[in-house]
Amino acid sequence: MSLDSVFFFIIAAFALVSAFMVILQRNPVMSAISLIANFFCIALLYLLLKAQLLAVLQIVVYTGAIMVLVIFVIMLLNLGDETRLAEKFDMKRIAGTVLATGFLLEMLYLFTTHAGQSPPAAQAAQIGTVEAMGSVMFTKFLLPFEVTSLLLLTAIVGAVVLAKKQG
Repeated sequence: MSLDSVFFFIIAAFALVSAFMVILQRNPVMSAISLIANFFCIALLYLLLKAQLLAVLQIVVYTGAIMVLVIFVIMLLNLGDETRLAEKFDMKRIAGTVLATGFLLEMLYLFTTHAGQSPPAAQAAQIGTVEAMGSVMFTKFLLPFEVTSLLLLTAIVGAVVLAKKQG
């Protein structure tokens, strides 16, 4: 077993533990902190897969921006009274358990049937670089990239117009 495989399994174990802690925490702030730890573990897994751009984007976008929004929402909701949040055993819990079990069985099937099949290391090292992602984004996917930028610009202008009317 190579050193990369050992690091992969250690980081994957940390990612699984932090993901379970997100679900099992009673305090929403501690759950959000566990989610941040999970995002960092995922970024480390991207680095092991030689996808540097995805690792940086994972940290900047998810860990930086999205988690700040999640923390703000938690603070705005002021979830002090946890007795109101208690759920009874109902159909939603049964459906969630069935779906989670199905997902785990599907993942087990995929891991057992496709074990050891990965792209060659030379090809994987070239796919995840910033240069490779940029050249594909600005050649093959230029139109969707420009449409997305126009959509984001429209959303920003709309937010400014709505904020000006209320102020």
